[in-house]
Amino acid sequence: MGHADKPDTGIDRRAFLKGAAAAGATVAGGLGTGVAAQQGESRVAAGGEDKVAASTPAKMPLGDRVISRPGSDFMVDVLKTLDLEYVACNPGSSFRSLHESVVNYGGNTKPELLTCMHEESSVAIAHGYAKAAGKPMGVLAHGTVGLQHASMAIYNAWCDRVPILIMAGTALDASKRRPGTEWYHSVQDAAAIVRDFVKWDDQPASLQHFAESTVRAYRVATTAPMEPTLIIADMELQESPVADQHMLKIPRLVAAVPPQGDRGALQEAARWLVEARAPVIVVERAVRSQQGVERLVALAEALGAPVVDLGARMNFPNRHRLCHSDRRGALMREADVVLMLEVADRWGQLHTVGDPHKDLRETAKPDVKTISLSMADVYLRSNYQDFQRFQAIDLAISGDVEASLPVLTELVRAATSTDRRRAFDEREARLGVRQKEGLQQAREDAAVAWNAVPVTTARLAMELWDVIKSEPWSLAVSDRIPWARRLWPTTRYEQMLGGSGGQGVGYGAPGAVGVALANKAKGLLTVTFQPDGDLLYAPGALWTAAHHKIPLLFVMHNNRAYHQEVMHLQRMASLHDRRPDQAWIGTTIDHPDIDFAKLAQGFGVWAEGPIEDPTQLGAALRRALAVVKRGAPALVDVVCQPR
Repeated sequence: MGHADKPDTGIDRRAFLKGAAAAGATVAGGLGTGVAAQQGESRVAAGGEDKVAASTPAKMPLGDRVISRPGSDFMVDVLKTLDLEYVACNPGSSFRSLHESVVNYGGNTKPELLTCMHEESSVAIAHGYAKAAGKPMGVLAHGTVGLQHASMAIYNAWCDRVPILIMAGTALDASKRRPGTEWYHSVQDAAAIVRDFVKWDDQPASLQHFAESTVRAYRVATTAPMEPTLIIADMELQESPVADQHMLKIPRLVAAVPPQGDRGALQEAARWLVEARAPVIVVERAVRSQQGVERLVALAEALGAPVVDLGARMNFPNRHRLCHSDRRGALMREADVVLMLEVADRWGQLHTVGDPHKDLRETAKPDVKTISLSMADVYLRSNYQDFQRFQAIDLAISGDVEASLPVLTELVRAATSTDRRRAFDEREARLGVRQKEGLQQAREDAAVAWNAVPVTTARLAMELWDVIKSEPWSLAVSDRIPWARRLWPTTRYEQMLGGSGGQGVGYGAPGAVGVALANKAKGLLTVTFQPDGDLLYAPGALWTAAHHKIPLLFVMHNNRAYHQEVMHLQRMASLHDRRPDQAWIGTTIDHPDIDFAKLAQGFGVWAEGPIEDPTQLGAALRRALAVVKRGAPALVDVVCQPR
């Protein structure tokens, strides 16, 4: 039988297409009835019912099964009493009700939902945001898998002493879990996954419990030492109707007063510092605001003492005559009193362990007196070793640095005689000469191989500086290219915001997005040096920046390798008397080379490159800056020397 004679037992093409369109309308209607329904009504009014029937959502006939006041609505009421501008998340079913309440009941404002491609990025964005904004962002994480994805970023924030309010969904009542996925993604004790590196966690059993614990979590996170906190939001609690609304109370959030160090101990510290012949101040995570920077400057000037800024924050202006961060080794060898302000590795300031033979060497005088002002000993964990090797401190003072600096400075001034003041002024003058000499040496060092191809990191830093120097700039991740810290004149706290804290790869891109989000409201231009390997951990952060219109200039440090690991392998090959040229295996990112401009363009980010010729760099950066100043992210892919 030929085709013409074959009986038609199926659906004809026209009927099929008509049915498919109707089915599509039904599926679309099931997605929601809020904004979509309003848009449908507008189209009916403008053009007639027959033109919009296929796009008008259909309400499911739930009748008395509608939950008009779910528990998640009350949870949003709680969040709105906190100073939360944003909540970042990669969507997940374990917080679906809370998600819906944020965007519909809460109007998607304070907090506003920030769409992320990975839970690690959600937390890293919140991490960068908190350092720039001076307050936490919220994060929603999905059950077991979401917290496991987020764990590295949470650890980074823990090490960096950054406050974040994390909420994770789970289904506690096993009898109400849907078969399959909901079991895989639920857990008896969700917080156990990250409990070693959050400051506090709780799993509320009622809505009143949720209100009290969430307010507590915000307060605990923002009390020194600042750290992430975690609230587990049960699905049943989110999705069930609110009962006894009149019984629910949201406690008022009152910030804790930062603790000052003991006045008697600070007075003893002031006496030691005033009497010292060669005092040195070492700072790491000492301040968190411009006021803190100014307080630290006041202390340094009261003593005429050099300051070594380890770079975890911008603690001290780098062009100040007392800033001697590059001379840490020489200063420590001569110091008789060392004041360490919120320094994590106090042992490491006085000692070093050689690599690869692990030989221990003292880098300070055996009789040097040490003073520590820190909150580090107030909150420790046993398992994760971010507290570093133990160092016996001669005068250990527990207290918040920013809160304690005015008292310490006052006591230093009170203990300073006319003769000591004269000696301090003379010392400060000598240090000012050395500071200028050091800056000139840094400039000369940066000029070496200025025209090299690929681009040197020094030229990369200075070409960017030439483009942004007239702007109110902020370097989001400031520990990747040391030339910027050495050569860009830095005066304000927000200009350099440190790194990841725990040295975890993958922070750079999302962390910079978080910084840029906070800076957007302040009118600051945000730039970042973006390592290639780091971006490959979480490239979806580019889409978040594009989608939410977050202005940020990514400048790629594309050296096409994990060069830190290249050097480690070379060192091991030398130690083992083997071939050092094999160190490139497993450490390089080439063959094929990655085109980061195309990658960024695929996420909707304006991009240019790869650029290897340094003479082309300035113009490309200016074109990118114009995009950022219009309110969008941009990326310039620069192929660079390894370091």
